[in-house]
Amino acid sequence: MSTSYEQFSNRIRRHCLHMAHIGESGHIGSMLSCVDLMVVLYGGNVLRFRPDDPKWIDRDRFIMSKGHAGAAVYAVLTEHGFFPNEWMDTYYQDNGKLMGHISHYVPGVEYSTGSLGHGLSVCCGMALAAKEKNKHHRIFCMLSDGDCNEGSTWEAIMFAGQEKLDNIITIVDYNKIQALGFVKDIIDLGNIGKKISDFGWAVKEINGHDHQEIERTLMQVPFENGKPSFIVAHTVKGKGVSFLENTVASHYAKITDQMLEDALKELGDK
Repeated sequence: MSTSYEQFSNRIRRHCLHMAHIGESGHIGSMLSCVDLMVVLYGGNVLRFRPDDPKWIDRDRFIMSKGHAGAAVYAVLTEHGFFPNEWMDTYYQDNGKLMGHISHYVPGVEYSTGSLGHGLSVCCGMALAAKEKNKHHRIFCMLSDGDCNEGSTWEAIMFAGQEKLDNIITIVDYNKIQALGFVKDIIDLGNIGKKISDFGWAVKEINGHDHQEIERTLMQVPFENGKPSFIVAHTVKGKGVSFLENTVASHYAKITDQMLEDALKELGDK
């Protein structure tokens, strides 16, 4: 990379803020919490992909199950040349190129998501198919902690462990806030790492904003042969913008002109 992870993350955060402002949309907190994870996935030596050939057969697959944070994926994809930067100006617009929830019509996006609880089940199908065809690409999935309230997610967790799908790498963006409140007050996930481990997964917990720790961890997958890998990434909702950080309001907050100006000053508007 020609720039540091920190600089790149700030650029992606600026893109997310601009898109949320243009689209008069919510979910900025969910976008910002996963930016550092996305930057390392695509900017390090982790995901195998080709921007000039998005359907390259041997690419690694990435599924963003928390589809409401899709702008973070769009921002990373455009920075890597999957589509022109100008597309971001059409986010959440009528007849725009970029839909509010992530869409497979966008180059580089594997699967459309929106309602929570679907992503990991799709990954299980992809992983099982790859195993049966003796293919060696990996399937990466990003969950929200809200995804982990869905029964379908736990069915997929049980299935992947049972089938020993060690070509799946799942990351939970554990910012501990859902749409209407703190996770502990809605459905407390408790010791999620232990729960996942009990279903036959290899689990690691990390700081989801420490680029070096993220990279070291992702370069170790699979953590154990014969076991799918699960990363509990402890993050902060709205990371990078002080007045959005760790607030329930950041889930649905619309970015006003003044909020955009203030946020960009914090991130360095350049």
